[in-house]
Amino acid sequence: MKNETKQEIRTQVIFVICFLAVWQVVYAMQAFPALMFPSLADIGQAFIEGFRDDSLMTYTLYSMGLIVRGLAIGIVLAFIFSSLAIVSKIFYNIYNLIVSIMDLLPGVALLPLAIMWFGIGEPTIIFIVIHSILWPMSRSIIDGFKSISNIYIESGKNIGLRGLKLVLGVYIPAAFSSILSGMRVGWARAWRGLISVEMIFGTTGSGAGIGWFIFMKRTNVDIAGVFAALIVIIIIGIIIEYGLFRTVEKKTVKKWGMNR
Repeated sequence: MKNETKQEIRTQVIFVICFLAVWQVVYAMQAFPALMFPSLADIGQAFIEGFRDDSLMTYTLYSMGLIVRGLAIGIVLAFIFSSLAIVSKIFYNIYNLIVSIMDLLPGVALLPLAIMWFGIGEPTIIFIVIHSILWPMSRSIIDGFKSISNIYIESGKNIGLRGLKLVLGVYIPAAFSSILSGMRVGWARAWRGLISVEMIFGTTGSGAGIGWFIFMKRTNVDIAGVFAALIVIIIIGIIIEYGLFRTVEKKTVKKWGMNR
């Protein structure tokens, strides 16, 4: 396992180095205007200046605060609704239809309605984040619950588990791989939705996020600054994937033998 991890890291590092080398070669060849395709040095300088002079850290922390609140609400709702769907056939039929419909709607498409309902502010952004994670995560949870062998369910019932206790004691542990997958998909959608909304209407009464930072840099034709912000987004994504999801996966589904 350790050798596989080292090989994975080595392969990824080599890929990143090759990608950066190709980037710099393309820049040196002047295949694109420098204004559109900045050098690695320009992007690195913009990255440093973003944190030092342009409050990029403040923008980033503001966005992270919004997405944490939205994700917390969305995850709780996904568990509640999915649990009700698995214990009630009537609720399952209704909720499965709602998930099938709502999961097709991009968060940005609902933005005009959200602005009318909540105004231009944090509630609108949080609403979009909740929408982005609730439906894909609910789908993954329900699919995971439906794939559980009847042997486990009957065993739980035989020891007296019913309703919520059956969900907590049997369904969630047995379907944890699907739940974790749903969280991954939901997080990615919510993060993209958050950045998109911030880029569209910018600041709120309480502050502005990294999407607004990108919008300002684009307006000022500071493409290196845009790439610097994108790097921040990528770094956050890598931290969440490898620092959170991979760690949870190793300590749960892989340790339990549910996944390789």
